Amino acid sequence: MGTDSSSSTSPAAVVAKSAARTVAQHHQAVVGFLFGFFLVLLLYTAMSSQFGSSTGTIGVLQSTPAVHTNRNARRTAPVSTLNNSTRVGNGNDMEQDDRPKSDATKKMQERAQYDGHGTDKNNRTEAKFDGVQRENAEQPSQPTNDDSDTMEEELIRQEIDQGTSKNDSNMEPDAPRKPICDLSNPRYDICEISGDARTIGMNRTVIYVPPAGDLGEDSQEWNIRDQSRKYLEYVNKVTVKSLNSSQAAPECTSRHAVPAVVFAMNGLTSNPWHDFSDVLIPLFVTTRALDGEIQFLVSDLQPWFVDKYRLILKNLSRYDIVDFNQDDGVRCYPHVVVGLRSHRDLGIDPAQAPRNYSMLDFRHYIRNIYSLPPASVDIPYKEANNVAAGAMEQRKPRLMLINRGRTRKFVNFPEIVAAVRDAGFVVIPVEPRRDLSLEEFSQVVDSCDVLMGAHGAGLTNFLFLRTNAVMLQVVPWGYMEHPSMVFYGGPAREMRLRDVEYSIAAEESTLYDKYGKDHPVISDPESIHKQGWQFGMRYYWIEQDIRLNVTRFAPTLQQVLRMLRE
Repeated sequence: MGTDSSSSTSPAAVVAKSAARTVAQHHQAVVGFLFGFFLVLLLYTAMSSQFGSSTGTIGVLQSTPAVHTNRNARRTAPVSTLNNSTRVGNGNDMEQDDRPKSDATKKMQERAQYDGHGTDKNNRTEAKFDGVQRENAEQPSQPTNDDSDTMEEELIRQEIDQGTSKNDSNMEPDAPRKPICDLSNPRYDICEISGDARTIGMNRTVIYVPPAGDLGEDSQEWNIRDQSRKYLEYVNKVTVKSLNSSQAAPECTSRHAVPAVVFAMNGLTSNPWHDFSDVLIPLFVTTRALDGEIQFLVSDLQPWFVDKYRLILKNLSRYDIVDFNQDDGVRCYPHVVVGLRSHRDLGIDPAQAPRNYSMLDFRHYIRNIYSLPPASVDIPYKEANNVAAGAMEQRKPRLMLINRGRTRKFVNFPEIVAAVRDAGFVVIPVEPRRDLSLEEFSQVVDSCDVLMGAHGAGLTNFLFLRTNAVMLQVVPWGYMEHPSMVFYGGPAREMRLRDVEYSIAAEESTLYDKYGKDHPVISDPESIHKQGWQFGMRYYWIEQDIRLNVTRFAPTLQQVLRMLRE
């Protein structure tokens, strides 16, 4: 009997066929997966080849700081590279379109010197305005002579001066600009504009025009007193503005290549101490490092001040003084400072001053301006006697005796003159006036070995004394030792002058005759001062005159003589 093959297949054969079918299906799945993976990898490789280079460039522009090295291998500070375009300038209308590149390079080098990154013509310490904060790394000490290097360094400086990094991923796009004005100092307010600065004198206004890319919706405005005493009501205010995108900048009627400083000549001036303490020393601190390359825009200009101190003003600035209140044009500058920096009354703090200027530097500077002998020349008494060493009789030391015209004056002036002569001095009595010619008077002071006077503005003429000369200060009654030291004694010592102070007794004050020995003005000056500065001012600065007891004073004169002979 025949047998059907399909029906006769064993169970083992069936299992074998099923296993073979399963293996075949698994193989097909693996092959399909590998083929798909290959296609994906091929597509990824092709896309990476097409877009990889541009993606890498964008990443560098956004995150990698550019470091420029010139051919002398000096490195500039890192600064973010601009996205997709290079912005030349910072919106200050450099007027380079019609000028040869050498002129543009010269102007940039001048600005580099002003900003404190250049070296001056005498290779002295870098010229810097004290208090200017730099938020980035130090720049090269000298500008390069190569035009392309100079252009790039100028661009980097402008970016640093703006105080922002255009492509810093950590900075919000609408972050506020660095403030132009600093109101934090307890003595003075100061505003400083780098870039496009425009002044409108008749409106007492200084405008900053930010670069087009920095114009935002918000504008800024400050009103400050443009002198060294921020709370002095006698000084009128100047307005400083930073424009926004909706405000139009006034057209320039004149353009200037040098910076400018706006400051006031009024206030407490007409008193020599305030002339120097409030204006001339702060002006020296603020501008001297520029070696005359700055223009003065003077608000509340005082013709007598300009005439009296013309040699100092002409030396600090080589340019015409502008009467700011009467200036009806729009002047455009690359840099403007509004206000004057001041460290303390009639003083300079070398740690805060550019080039570490000190009061000694200032005295030497003043003496040089007025053509007085250099620091190496000894005091007149010793100089004359060294020349005439074999003479039978030596020359006597010269003492200038200042008598104040109103308050704190010597009521027995002739008696004091006689006593000083009897002590062995040649006496030069003077009563300084505001219209005194400093060119002539400085020569007279220089010829003296001692400057003597009651605590007051006349002692400011110690600036014209020689090193090791003596300032003899008569201190009025009423706990006046501290202000006498702060306002005159300390500065004298800083200028290498010898300071001698004579404090009068209560009986030497005219307040003793007026109020009597039992009045608190005489018996308890401390209680007067505790009532407020105006009470101390009333009695001890204004009402008081001095009747010097020449017998009590005689040992002080002998002390001065010994000092001069040392």
